[in-house]
Amino acid sequence: MSRRPRHDVVIRARWIVPLHGPPLKGGWLRIRRGRIIDLGGGSPPGRRDDASTIDAADAIVIPGLINAHTHLEFSDVDPPLDAAGGLPGWIERVIGLRRGRATGIAGACRSAAAIRRGLGESAGHGVTAVGEISTGVPVGGYPSAGPRLRIFREALGLSAASVAIAGAEAISDVRRLLAAGASAGISPHAPYSVAAPLAKSLIDAARSCSVPLAMHVAESEAEAELLRSGTGPFRELFERLGVWPPGGPALLPAAEWISRLARGPRALVVHGTHLGRDPDAMARLTRHRDRLCVVVCPRTTLALSSTLPPISFFREAGVRVAIGTDSRASNPDLSVLAECRTLVAAGVASPGEALRMVTVDAAWALGFERSCGILAPGRPADLAFLVPTTACTDPYESILDPTTRIIATLRAGRMIAGSLNGILQADRP
Repeated sequence: MSRRPRHDVVIRARWIVPLHGPPLKGGWLRIRRGRIIDLGGGSPPGRRDDASTIDAADAIVIPGLINAHTHLEFSDVDPPLDAAGGLPGWIERVIGLRRGRATGIAGACRSAAAIRRGLGESAGHGVTAVGEISTGVPVGGYPSAGPRLRIFREALGLSAASVAIAGAEAISDVRRLLAAGASAGISPHAPYSVAAPLAKSLIDAARSCSVPLAMHVAESEAEAELLRSGTGPFRELFERLGVWPPGGPALLPAAEWISRLARGPRALVVHGTHLGRDPDAMARLTRHRDRLCVVVCPRTTLALSSTLPPISFFREAGVRVAIGTDSRASNPDLSVLAECRTLVAAGVASPGEALRMVTVDAAWALGFERSCGILAPGRPADLAFLVPTTACTDPYESILDPTTRIIATLRAGRMIAGSLNGILQADRP
């Protein structure tokens, strides 16, 4: 299925897990021109010879997974950067990594190769859609093959001069992406790195272009200290880097940022590790839950903050929660199922809840809820095929079993990773 078949394809599997309804044991789905036209349990309707029938044997078929937040430019980093010193120490190493990389044509080629590598790895993990944070659109744009993308152009700046340049470049790139037909977004980096004037220009641009926003918020105690008193590890880091302006920048607290993000069409509040300690921020997050989704990156948060995201606070507030992998600079791989396992193992989410975070809720977060996240008639055939190595009585548990293999990923009916050879028998008319 590397090319989209011209005739219908009926896929049978031990389990079809549509996510918007109960799992279908001995289920099937019918694909026509890259879209699902029907699915169910038992025998599919119609003549036996009106479609190619693919018997997926013991496989579990699920919606393509969605990585709601990652930085693909670091997909060539292995192993992750040292987490000593928490977020400020890690960010200093990220800046050192960026400054140490080649510039010009060589740098552009390396960045493009890292992005391709990250998209390929993501597809291999069953991912068919990615929320990408971009510090600059690659020369030649993003690859059209592989997972679909929502590209959030990131901007940051503390001084008046850097704010003007960063805002103009980011907004120009977003308009260029939209003109090329890409799904774009805008990402003010974080409350500790974006001055208030830049905040206004970026949010105004998101509203005028009708694109979603994404921002790292309440990610560390050092962030809270800087915003509260203008002191601490971030102040020291910015002074060493020479980017702390005389008199200090005009920075906004997390609660104010949440209100401003809610002025856009939709926004992702990324990480949110310490939001549970900020009643005002949580109240505003709750008030604007119709436009906001929290995106957590469990393994990165564990590495940099020695804690897990406060899922219970978000659940009690009725806020959608999606999952991302952050990047290979803070994570050993780009597997969203590994992130799910981390939450389930800690007892903060059930397997079913975790899987909704990487399908239904992540699709909503990226503005892809009409095309991704569930298996349903009319939707693109974005699928992942998994094969358990043990008896499968509960498909949700089997999906998250670390021994279960992802063998193939399809986007709109086309294979973008893996192979169905060896486990499937296809009878083509």
